[in-house]
Amino acid sequence: MTASLLIRNVRPNAGPALDILIENGRISRMAKDIAAPAGVAVEDGRGEIAIPGLVEAHAHLDKSLWGLPWYVNEVGPKLLDKIDNERMNKRRLDLDPARQSARQTVQSSMMGSTHTRSHVDVDTDHGLWGVEGIMKTRDEYADIMDIELVAFPQSGLLRRPGTLELMHEAMKAGCEIVGGLDPCAIDRDPKGHLDAVFGLCQTYGRPLDIHLHEPGEMGLFSLDLIIERTRALGMKGKVTVSHAFCLGTAPELVEPVIPQLAALDIAIMTTAPARNTAPAVKKLLDAGIRVCSGSDGIRDTWGPYGNADMVERAMFIGLRNNFRRDDEVELGLHVCTTGGAQVMEIADYGLAEGKSADLVIMPGQSLTDIVVTRSPKRRVIKRGKIVARDGVSVRTAP
Repeated sequence: MTASLLIRNVRPNAGPALDILIENGRISRMAKDIAAPAGVAVEDGRGEIAIPGLVEAHAHLDKSLWGLPWYVNEVGPKLLDKIDNERMNKRRLDLDPARQSARQTVQSSMMGSTHTRSHVDVDTDHGLWGVEGIMKTRDEYADIMDIELVAFPQSGLLRRPGTLELMHEAMKAGCEIVGGLDPCAIDRDPKGHLDAVFGLCQTYGRPLDIHLHEPGEMGLFSLDLIIERTRALGMKGKVTVSHAFCLGTAPELVEPVIPQLAALDIAIMTTAPARNTAPAVKKLLDAGIRVCSGSDGIRDTWGPYGNADMVERAMFIGLRNNFRRDDEVELGLHVCTTGGAQVMEIADYGLAEGKSADLVIMPGQSLTDIVVTRSPKRRVIKRGKIVARDGVSVRTAP
């Protein structure tokens, strides 16, 4: 559903105050003192800052325990412990993907996100349960969020026979992106794993977004194989490496890799984690590499944290990268808005005439101020319609 709206007295990206006229869900004019067309609603911007809609470029909508009884986490410490525990307990915990993804989608929209890329588990225990659930949410909540699905072999691809066949089914069902996971550490067959996921990309003409938690030289080895296949298969601009902890290792090992990533337009997703090594965001951006971010898992069996606030995620990026200058802090917000849109290839994104009217209005003196203050007083607009105001959504979560 699209709408028309005149927003008076807002400051796009903290610039000079003007009016924004939205017609049929698109920004038709940005200027001072626009005359209100007949029948078009008027919203007072109160001199607040307008930014493009936040982009949640890495989520797991099928996993959240949002709205369920408190889960006591006693799992660990290995990654596989968490993976196996989650898979084995989904039914017991009533982790219905359609309901839980709808709850997280409403929460994410209230915080200002207008687009989400969700990795969705595909495994031999649950088949396409997650994919079907998220697709239902994608259709039923399209008025507040655009959702893109990644078919994700969370429990491993080759270590669990039958998963590759299910990945084919997920792509046929309509997933937009092929997912992958730690070719060395999980499947212990980097060539086999990467041949399989890149093969899926070739078969269905789809991009790749691969989780790479592997640290240090192991991760750089896997990344080198990803680079090699991206080049050989002509997939420039069609690969995203999520987490990429290995890019935070010894600079002398990472420096030669960055120009290769830039030359092949391989994008990087970072959550700016508190514990693991992490990519240096400014260094990647300075090299011309697209960088996005996301909340990853929110209140799930892996951990209790998260509120789907991508403005807060921009702050985490700033803290992790020691961003202190205003222009540096603004890089964190860029990653959570335009950077995410670039990675998701959202063609009509941005605060400009002709673009889709997806935006957030927040109080603040500057872009850095809104990252630091993170006011809950937010008006969220999706395709010209106000879909959330001060933490209250037009949609009710199930």
